[in-house]
Amino acid sequence: MKKIFIILLLVTGILQTRAQKPGKPDQLGMVSYTFRNSFAKNFTATLDTIQSFGINNIEFSNLFGQTPEKIRAELDARGMFCTSYGVSFDDALNKTQDVGRIAKTLGAEFVRVAWVPHTGEFTKEMAEKTAKDFNTIGATLMKDFGLTFCYHNHGYEFRSMGNGTLFDLIVQQTDPKNVSYEMDILWVHIADVDPASLLKKYPDRFRLMHVKDLKKGTKHNQEGKTDPANDVTLGTGEIDIAAVIKAARKSKLKYYYIEDESPSATQQVPESIKYLKKLSL
Repeated sequence: MKKIFIILLLVTGILQTRAQKPGKPDQLGMVSYTFRNSFAKNFTATLDTIQSFGINNIEFSNLFGQTPEKIRAELDARGMFCTSYGVSFDDALNKTQDVGRIAKTLGAEFVRVAWVPHTGEFTKEMAEKTAKDFNTIGATLMKDFGLTFCYHNHGYEFRSMGNGTLFDLIVQQTDPKNVSYEMDILWVHIADVDPASLLKKYPDRFRLMHVKDLKKGTKHNQEGKTDPANDVTLGTGEIDIAAVIKAARKSKLKYYYIEDESPSATQQVPESIKYLKKLSL
């Protein structure tokens, strides 16, 4: 009997490891921003559409006029779940308790901020203050709610500083116990940084990832801005998606999400999912 129990424990452990391995289709998620217009018109129908693609994992960056309780009920009714909740920098810093309560109600494990407000060029001084604020936010969310705080890059963080970048400074000055990162591979790439190499450089710090592809020939910049129409079906643009996913599987990345900001997202998303499922890395 003891042998059977041990075998069951081992099997359970293997299954759990497989389920948590990033890159697997059952761990693929969707960023709510992809279907922002649809969510605003018909919230429940949009959930059904996403689920019809075989995706149950959602990162919400907006509540679309719904209460967190209502969203959780609709997710539970479908066997869907929210793993990450995106909020503004101001809310994360100044309304941390409210943010934490909403994230827990949604069932999220992560709270994400995707933009640090700034005027003009993002500077070293701004980066240093950002790191301090991130440490404050992250410590509170972890201590009071058991939530992991993540920062989502946008490009302006990759301006050169000494032998590295401002992003390096932020990573190095934040506490890894409380502050993690969500890589948006399009914004890394458009800033002329290789996403796969960045994952290899910080394999323990990136926990989440936005998987996107950039139209070939798009002008690069470090402003975090490009026409949404430049988001194309995965595997058809400039980014070596296969190399990124391969690097992600060797990191501590837990979830990755499709984000397609283009007007053609409804048509492109199913093709992007097919592409990801064909990858055997």
